[in-house]
Amino acid sequence: MKIARFSHEDALAYGILDEGDVVVLKGDPLFAGYEPTGERIPLADVTLLAPVIPRSKIVCVGKNYHDHAAEMGGVAPEQPLLFLKPNTAVIGPGDAIVRPPQSERTDHEGELAVVISRVTKNVSAEDALDHVFGYTLANDVTARDLQKSDGQWARAKGFDTFCPLGPVIETEFDLDDDATLVTRVNGEIRQSAPLGDMIHSVPEIVAYASAAMTLLPGDVILTGTPAGVGPFEAGDEIEVEIEGIGVLRNLVRNA
Repeated sequence: MKIARFSHEDALAYGILDEGDVVVLKGDPLFAGYEPTGERIPLADVTLLAPVIPRSKIVCVGKNYHDHAAEMGGVAPEQPLLFLKPNTAVIGPGDAIVRPPQSERTDHEGELAVVISRVTKNVSAEDALDHVFGYTLANDVTARDLQKSDGQWARAKGFDTFCPLGPVIETEFDLDDDATLVTRVNGEIRQSAPLGDMIHSVPEIVAYASAAMTLLPGDVILTGTPAGVGPFEAGDEIEVEIEGIGVLRNLVRNA
């Protein structure tokens, strides 16, 4: 089931995608369930927004594909390497990624994103997926030069617009299907890898993160990016795609 957050006629709402329409829901399904209003709107008539705005945090995993760890000049970490993005970095499909004047190099990092469904603390890997609402796509935009000069990642990863999410949340995505994550810049494939190439699996990541911090409903976990990260410029169009979830598209502009 594909869950959308959208605007229509100056109103914000949630809905379920169904054969080219959006079945409008009475509230945020994370908290209000799936009760429909009875209204259907053609998908072409709505504007899709970021499907979730994390209420507290975006937890990210660095170097979670062997080939990406190698291209960044390091060995794969034995445990998930966690860092945070602020929720103010979130934008939706079609929104502009804004390159800040402080940085001369901004890179794309396409990722699978996990949306947490309920309060989660010290969950086991075996039970972790019971705490997942669904999956969406993310671009962990990074000011690479600032990441290197700062020696830590908060500023380089945290600028406004540096966390595109969307286009929808897929609640029935099957991790066992080993779908492929693809990132394109202006139609050219820059990244392509099966999700099975992750070093640490989604259940392992959720369990590891929940042992350190309480995860709240609507929190988002970015699960890492494969090799092929690279720079983009103003005017570029970046696409992140996983079959079964959709395509996240964003244009780029300078501040």
